[in-house]
Amino acid sequence: MSELLDAVDALLARPDVMPPPDVRARLRKADGLTQEEVAGTFGVTRVAFHRWETGIAKPRRRHLEAYVRLLDGWAKKHPEVVQPTPERKAG
Repeated sequence: MSELLDAVDALLARPDVMPPPDVRARLRKADGLTQEEVAGTFGVTRVAFHRWETGIAKPRRRHLEAYVRLLDGWAKKHPEVVQPTPERKAG
């Protein structure tokens, strides 16, 4: 059973899994940050960050783990943003 649980933990800890684009934007906005502020932290342009947030592009490996970590942190800080509501049901 321990092997199975370890395998599940490994799936949960994947560093490249991001929430859907609409959730990414809601999480950032819930924390009161602009795309420009977050882009500055990552050392990329606002346009590049916008592409990550909207799902047009995926961050390169060196930014991906950090961006996923940021999204996870925001999700823990703002759980109401990722929970489906009657108006916003999970697909």
